Amino acid sequence: MSTRKYFGTDGVRGVVGGEVINAAFALRLGYAAGRVLTRTMSGPGRPTVVIGKDTRISGYMLESALEAGLSAAGVDVMLAGPIPTPAVAYLTRAWRLAAGIVISASHNPHHDNGIKFFSAKGMKLPDETEAAIEAALDEPLGCAGSADLGRARRIDDAAGRYIEFCKSTFPNDLDLAGMKIVVDAAHGAAYHIAPHVFRELGAEVIAIGCEPDGFNINEGVGAMHPEALVAAMHEHQADLGIALDGDADRLQMVDAQGRLYNGDELLYAIVRDRAQSETVQGVVGTLMTNFGFEKRMQAMGIAFERANVGDRYVLEGLLRHGWLYGGESSGHLLCLDRHTTGDGIIAALQVLTAMRHGAARLDELVADLHMYPQKMVNVPLAPGLDWRAHAGLQQATQEVEQRLAGRGRVLIRASGTEPKLRLMVEAEQAELAEDGVRHLVAVKLTP
Repeated sequence: MSTRKYFGTDGVRGVVGGEVINAAFALRLGYAAGRVLTRTMSGPGRPTVVIGKDTRISGYMLESALEAGLSAAGVDVMLAGPIPTPAVAYLTRAWRLAAGIVISASHNPHHDNGIKFFSAKGMKLPDETEAAIEAALDEPLGCAGSADLGRARRIDDAAGRYIEFCKSTFPNDLDLAGMKIVVDAAHGAAYHIAPHVFRELGAEVIAIGCEPDGFNINEGVGAMHPEALVAAMHEHQADLGIALDGDADRLQMVDAQGRLYNGDELLYAIVRDRAQSETVQGVVGTLMTNFGFEKRMQAMGIAFERANVGDRYVLEGLLRHGWLYGGESSGHLLCLDRHTTGDGIIAALQVLTAMRHGAARLDELVADLHMYPQKMVNVPLAPGLDWRAHAGLQQATQEVEQRLAGRGRVLIRASGTEPKLRLMVEAEQAELAEDGVRHLVAVKLTP
């Protein structure tokens, strides 16, 4: 397949007013996607899609432009308003729609935005479908006849439907009574949803980051800035803290002592609980998943595979093996027995399920998971240098791996956004990791 011009690993994303995140491009993208959907639809009637968005001010502009483009292509549109990314995936599947569209730049600041698609199955679009949409972008912008234009209508109960779906992933015989939980929605798409989910399951909820103004999404709150959650935990003497990002597909949690738990630790708590009642065949992490997690999976007799960074690749690995659980250190967690995509609210509910099943605190659930210290350094990467074939770097890597002797790992990868090489070493002791990185940095990276 040819290199995609607009679609990255998570749809189209950029600065508002830039080359792709503007009204004109969104109109063309909506029309192109609509053309692809109408060509591939096999049943009677016209295709229908649902559009959801986060709380960025630019969402109004992009929503209207996408709606116009889709309608011009003969596609009906359902407008769900501000709603989490995983909610769009759920509604697309539940309503048997042709596709779902999310307007969001996730954890980025308000001046960025993006557009991503879900298939009828509630999963990221296949590469071939994205390629077809890109090809259709080169076609002239047209318009269906008046009788064939799509209709648009706003959906008033989308949030309520999704709240009930989230609650359904928590066991019926359990509740959250007696727990005080701080919920930080990052002034994002879950501001009017996440607090209700946990409150309706019985918890006392203190909501922060739930006052969006179009510009404050992810600003000093949420999963990207957990210090706000830690401060609120201390202020309210809460039992647990839950932080989401702007589109609510990423999760961080904090316990009563103010300790922050990342995605690896939270995924372990979920897998550990599931393994008590079912056979967990395997788990997919990423290149950045802590080596301690991999060692713990080995000790539990659970297969473990690393995918490239990005929840898209984690999902591909899970589907390839037929496994159910995976995630990223950043907090994108997938439980395919509960949802088709990563979901911060549902992931938090699975962690709470584990806590209730074990009558245990979060630190007790992960007490046997030894997280290896990491040391990472970025070094300049000369243009045209084939670092993978660099003899000096290969030799230094082998020497560090010999020193680690199975008690850690080396990861070297190029940055996707700047001319730098990321050198990382994980080891049982921080000193080993630091020594390893120093040895790698000493290599002269010349052609």
